Amino acid sequence: MDGGANYNPRTVEEVFRDFKGRRAGMIKALTTDVDEFYQQCDPEKENLCLYGFPNELWEVNLPAEEVPPELPEPALGINFARDGMQEKDWLSLVAVHSDAWLLAVAFYFGARFGFDKADRKRLFNMINDLPTIFEVVTGTAKKQVKEKSSVSNHSSNKSKSNSKVVVKWILLSIIFHLSSFILDKKKWNRCLSIDYGLE
Repeated sequence: MDGGANYNPRTVEEVFRDFKGRRAGMIKALTTDVDEFYQQCDPEKENLCLYGFPNELWEVNLPAEEVPPELPEPALGINFARDGMQEKDWLSLVAVHSDAWLLAVAFYFGARFGFDKADRKRLFNMINDLPTIFEVVTGTAKKQVKEKSSVSNHSSNKSKSNSKVVVKWILLSIIFHLSSFILDKKKWNRCLSIDYGLE
């Protein structure tokens, strides 16, 4: 994991540039490099994580050995769920965790370098103007652009169905995190065989 390990952004603009680089790398892993990413996430290997780097590269690797780690760690054990879910659902789940990790890293830098309320708000707004990795991977970013350009009479129905999907992904995310602490691989695969109704 040497893709920018010694890089420490100190201003809002530098942290945002770091965020965009890491985000671009992770999007690449989950879209254009998806076949390579899928192969590297072998469920027979140890707990693996997806890392994005400021130079727009990505890597699947074991978590840092140092405790506590220099930066917040991404979701642990993404490889265990690979064969227990449909590929698109697994990629979406990894995308959700990647979004959470990117925010954690960005605001870690903000806390470390003493960003005040105005700086944190500006950083959040800059980040929020970009589609999330989840939105890019699932294609909802493109749908949102189309929806904004056309007026819909069914917006309340769409928001209800969207909120159901978000709640399901949050529940899956919680299960995913807890599993790395309390479940072994076999139990985790059995757990994933349950139909969560995500289709």
